[in-house]
Amino acid sequence: MEVPYARRWLGLGALALAMLALGFDMTILNLALTTLSEELDAGTSALQWIVDSYLLVFAALLLPAGLLGDRFGRKRLLLAGLAVFGAASLAGAFAGGAAGVIAARLFMGLGAAVVTPLSMSMLPAVFPPAERTRAVAVWSASMALGLPLGPLLGGWLLEHFWWGSIFLINVPVVAAGGVAIALLLPETRDPAAPRVDGKGAVLSMGGLAALVYGVIEAPARGWGDPVVLAALAAAALLLAGFTLWERRAPEPMMDVRLFRDPAFVWPMVAAVAANLVMAGVLFVLPQYLEAVQGNGVLGTGVRLVPMLLGLLAGGIVTDRVAPRTGHKPVIVTGLLVMAAGLGWGALTDASDSYGTTCAWLVVLGLGCGLTLIPSMDALIAALPEDQAGRGSGLVQTLRQTAGALGVAGLGSLLSAVYRGGVSTAGLPGDAAGAARDSIGGAAAVADRLGDGALLASARDAYVQGMDAVLGACAVAALAAAALLWAFQPRRAARDAGPGADDRESDHEHAAS
Repeated sequence: MEVPYARRWLGLGALALAMLALGFDMTILNLALTTLSEELDAGTSALQWIVDSYLLVFAALLLPAGLLGDRFGRKRLLLAGLAVFGAASLAGAFAGGAAGVIAARLFMGLGAAVVTPLSMSMLPAVFPPAERTRAVAVWSASMALGLPLGPLLGGWLLEHFWWGSIFLINVPVVAAGGVAIALLLPETRDPAAPRVDGKGAVLSMGGLAALVYGVIEAPARGWGDPVVLAALAAAALLLAGFTLWERRAPEPMMDVRLFRDPAFVWPMVAAVAANLVMAGVLFVLPQYLEAVQGNGVLGTGVRLVPMLLGLLAGGIVTDRVAPRTGHKPVIVTGLLVMAAGLGWGALTDASDSYGTTCAWLVVLGLGCGLTLIPSMDALIAALPEDQAGRGSGLVQTLRQTAGALGVAGLGSLLSAVYRGGVSTAGLPGDAAGAARDSIGGAAAVADRLGDGALLASARDAYVQGMDAVLGACAVAALAAAALLWAFQPRRAARDAGPGADDRESDHEHAAS
């Protein structure tokens, strides 16, 4: 069914509001871990599970959530996911201990796993091809906006209210978004969508949960730890079994033929590369801004905004250029701009001012916008109309898994370079261990002992580690650009561009 112009853009605003809540929830919690440790008497293990329980459920349920939306109605499931996320946030706000917060985070992950792919799958159901790039830009920017907003909002809430306010803030946001979605957007589904395959669901959820658990544990335990190796081996076996099963299943959850379609594969490579790079950057950069440049939490959030402004500029450029050139030139240019920004950042010195950081953050954000937004647009265009939910679940599963792998792998690189560079000679054993563990630990030891040399050494070592991470990310972006330039079709049949409306059928959807 056709949605009137004003109504579909207001509906996109509602989707953006929902994604904004998910976006700042990703970063707001990290800020509150010290407070939660004190207020809930939570140890390191409990704090780790408060963070990781969300990620495990989120990654494992993205694929079946997309299929359920295709089968039972994308709007209906989207509203149910928002309700679960909001109710779990409310429960987390008033939890009496760490166990209650962990349980709430599990259900928040469940709600987010439903909302993320189905909000994406609503875009081709509502917007014609001529407007889709702009809609994807708004949808992508809404989650990106939440990343720097999380530290800003979290710092303000923790300064003025109790720890539960970081969860409670989600409730009015998702409630407003849910009401607007219910009133503005149509219901869409695929009447021929397959039933949820129990065996495939178990294999995919088990494999993804094992993979995410393994990469979460690897930086702390080491990549050679038996628990990590067992988790990664189990993930490989389960995901291989899932792939083989899907090739034979009469009603597969995942259409493996998508991976033989270059119009899907190469934009996916670009989107995954961008997600991996940005996850790594957002892991190392806040610590640099706080521990090396000496900013507070609020100041750190403000200093991440230039990257968002660059991303928004990339979205505007994409909206103007992609309809004339197609997706490939924009995506390849974006990856090259990302590589330039990352390479510039890899030259950072501990004595550099924020002005230098701000400049390369703008370049990086611009490259991310030029990469991610047309990639997502191309992926949505490449998905068969009857697989919008399943395909979106697959896209988000690969993106989020890449982000988890990026944080784990790049975090290990950062740790190895940092530990090799920090000087702990002459320190007591416990103090030396704390200083080698993290720059935060080194700062605490230096403050306690009045050791300015240790603090300077730790800052230099951290910047060396960050430079290594940014350099590795630059190489990844360049490699992705080369692959796309060599193998992505110049203009896929479903690519945006002049005459796209003639090549693409109007989106007609089964309405309930």
